[in-house]
Amino acid sequence: MHQGRKEALSVQALQFLDAILVWLAFWVGSLLRDPVREVFGLSPMEVSGMGDLMPLLFVIIPFTPIALESFGFYRHPLRKRTRDSLAQMFKATIIVGVVVGALVIFLRVPVESRWVLGSAIPMAVAFLLLREALVRTLVLHSVRAEDAKEAVIYVGSDESMAEFEKGLPEEVVSAYKVVGRFDPRSGDVGDFLDLLKEESVGRAIFAAKHTEFGTLADLVEACELQGVEAWISAEFIQTQVARPDFDSLGGTPMLVLRSTPELSWALWGKEVMDRLGAVVATAVTLPLWILAAIGIKLASPRGPIFFRQKRAGRYGRPFTMWKFRTMHPGAEKQLADVKQESGNEMVGPVFKLEKDPRVFGFGRLLRKLSIDELPQLMNVLKGDMSLVGPRPLPLYEVEQFEKSEHRRRLSVKPGITCEWQVGGRNRITSFEDWVRMDLEYIDNWSLWRDVKLLAKTVPAVLFGKGAK
Repeated sequence: MHQGRKEALSVQALQFLDAILVWLAFWVGSLLRDPVREVFGLSPMEVSGMGDLMPLLFVIIPFTPIALESFGFYRHPLRKRTRDSLAQMFKATIIVGVVVGALVIFLRVPVESRWVLGSAIPMAVAFLLLREALVRTLVLHSVRAEDAKEAVIYVGSDESMAEFEKGLPEEVVSAYKVVGRFDPRSGDVGDFLDLLKEESVGRAIFAAKHTEFGTLADLVEACELQGVEAWISAEFIQTQVARPDFDSLGGTPMLVLRSTPELSWALWGKEVMDRLGAVVATAVTLPLWILAAIGIKLASPRGPIFFRQKRAGRYGRPFTMWKFRTMHPGAEKQLADVKQESGNEMVGPVFKLEKDPRVFGFGRLLRKLSIDELPQLMNVLKGDMSLVGPRPLPLYEVEQFEKSEHRRRLSVKPGITCEWQVGGRNRITSFEDWVRMDLEYIDNWSLWRDVKLLAKTVPAVLFGKGAK
C-alpha cells in the first residue's frame, strides 16, 4: 500500500480537477479556432470545434489523469521539479496520443478540428503545471502554518518513536504537529486519558515495541471510548480487534482502529452539503433574523442581540457558538441560583429547565420555534459545526462528564440538529439516553441518514416539537 486513504482521496480529487482542466483546454481551443483563422485570412469553419471532437473527448478527458498517474505525476508533489512534471506529461501524452490515433484509424472517426486538437495539448500542459504549482503553494503554506497542522500524540518510548519517524518522508512528518508524548512504561491509563483530554487530538500514533499487550489494549480502549483514532504500527502488533483497518503513513503500514466514520467521499459530500445548506438556509430565513433582532431589542433592550458562548467542538476543541439571545443580561451568572431554586430536569451534567426564569417572553417564543438557533448557520459556514451532529455543550458541562465514553460524542463535528433534537427533547431527561442516541448516530452514520434527519427537522421546528 503506497498511499494512505487520505492521500488516495486527495489524488482522486486532483485527477477529477485535471480532467476538468483538460476539457477546459479543448473548450478554449475551440473558441480561439475561428479568430485565429481570420487572422491568417481563412474563412471560419462550419463545423463546431468541440462537436466533431466529442467522441474523442470521451476518451481523452478520463484517460489523461489515469495515464498521468501511471507515470507518477501525483506522487511526491512537494519534491517534484517542473522538468519532472513535463517529462511525466510528455510520456502520458504519447500514450493518450497512441490510443486516440488508434481510435481515429480503426474506427474511422472524422477529425476536422485538427487545430483545436493541436492547440489544446500545450494549453492543457500549461493548465496542469499551473494547477500543480498552486496546489504545491497551498500545501506548503498549510504545512508551514503551525495552526493548520493536525495535532497528534505519540505513544511509545523516545527510541521507538525516533526509529518510526526515520521511515517517514519529510513531507509526512511536517504535515502534523506532535503535541504530546506518552511512554507506557512510565505512565498509566489515567495519565493517558488526561493527555487526550488536554490536547484535544483526533489521532494517537502507537509505535511502542516493548509494551505489554495488556497495557496497549487499555490505551487503545481509552482511544476508542473517546472517539480518537488509534494508529498502531502494523510491524508491532498482530491481533484481531474491533473494527480494524489497514492504512499507511508515508508508506509505513499502520493498523488503524476507528470508532468514528472513516474518511470517504460521503464525508466530503457532508461538508459540501453543510456549506451549501447553510448558505441557502441563511438566505431563506433572513426575514426571521430581522424580526428576531427587532423583537429582542424591544423585549430586552439592555442586552446584545446575539449570545456567544464557548462550546466544545470536535475532540473537545473550544469554539464560539452563536445564538439569538433569549435570556436577560447576566443570565449565566445566575445559573447556580436557578439550579438550587428550580432544580434540573435532566439527569447528568447537562442543564435543562422548561420554565427557566432567566428567559424573557419573546425569547421563549424564539426557543419554541427554534429561531434562536439560526445564527449557528454562521458556525456551519465557518466549519466549527455541521448541519447534523451531536449538539455542542458548554465547556463547563463537558468537564463534568463522569464517563470516558461520554467524550466519544465529541469525536465528530457538533451539529444544529440531531437524533435527540428531532426525537422529542421533552421526552428525554437522562443524559445517558442522550449520549446513547448520539453514539448510535455516530456508529451508523451515512449521508442519507443526515438527509433524513434534516427532513425530520423541518416539521419538528414548525410544530415546536420538544423545544424548550
